[in-house]
Amino acid sequence: MPEPHQPERAIAATGAGGAMDLAASEATSLAATPGGPGGPDGSGPAAPARSLWSDAWRDLRRNPVFLVSGLIIVFLVVISLWPSLIATGNPLACDLANAQKGSAPGHPFGFNEQGCDVYTRVVHGTRVSVTVGVCATLGVALLGSVLGGLAGFFGGVGDAVLSRITDVFFAIPVVLGGLVLLSVVTSSTVWPVVGFMVLLGWPQISRIARGSVITAKQNDYVQAARALGASNTRLLLRHITPNAVAPVIVVATIALGTFIALEATLSYLGVGLKPPTVSWGIDISAASLYIRNAPHMLLWPAGALAVTVLAFIMLGDAVRDALDPKLR
Repeated sequence: MPEPHQPERAIAATGAGGAMDLAASEATSLAATPGGPGGPDGSGPAAPARSLWSDAWRDLRRNPVFLVSGLIIVFLVVISLWPSLIATGNPLACDLANAQKGSAPGHPFGFNEQGCDVYTRVVHGTRVSVTVGVCATLGVALLGSVLGGLAGFFGGVGDAVLSRITDVFFAIPVVLGGLVLLSVVTSSTVWPVVGFMVLLGWPQISRIARGSVITAKQNDYVQAARALGASNTRLLLRHITPNAVAPVIVVATIALGTFIALEATLSYLGVGLKPPTVSWGIDISAASLYIRNAPHMLLWPAGALAVTVLAFIMLGDAVRDALDPKLR
């Protein structure tokens, strides 16, 4: 009686120097794999190394909060650069005959107390709010990161002096400081408001950057680079900054929405931006007197402000979750 067919067997070397009995097809498959089973060390083909930033971007793309807030912010940036794409009218063109009227064909948001189109003013007001928020955030992040990073890296007297200076700035109420400093400014541009925000906003970023640098410079790879003769400049730029900048980015992203709200608050109080500049804060301030008779004058600019601030705060929360490995 013929014996049943048996598959050909082959002897394959194991990663530990022994041998195992395999079918010929399995042995061929293993032979075709570089390094045998699992690669040279027996652990499988080496996976490509991924950095913190690549992992963060992968998590952000899967986060619906980031996608929604990102789309809103992209839309706000586009209409701040080209408001005529969705609003072709002049925000300063007014007709007293239409004062406080509600929505009408071609004017979905109605008119304000001077007969100006509320929709056009809301769209054009986006440019001022986004400009103030972005410029103030860049200034605060740059100034605070440089001062805090240098203080944390070098320490000593400079670090102690900077810490006391930040304590003084933390003791100044932001709104009260704005009332005092901006009340003497007559310019209607955004730059005095941006300068004020940078002046009082950098200590928070500075303290965060200082703590991140102090933590990063104690890592083994920094000590090894220092032992190999790396200069302070190389240590800061190549080894410390890339690993200490994540907390600064998170706080700056959230602060951007806060700066937009602060600009509206100062404009509402009459010390921020001034007419004829088109600003949500100015429109909210003017509409607050007519909230009973014409609530649409207040609701639309206030709603645009709330959505914008919420979008940037949501974006900051998503970035924080992606850049903090402990939250994964």
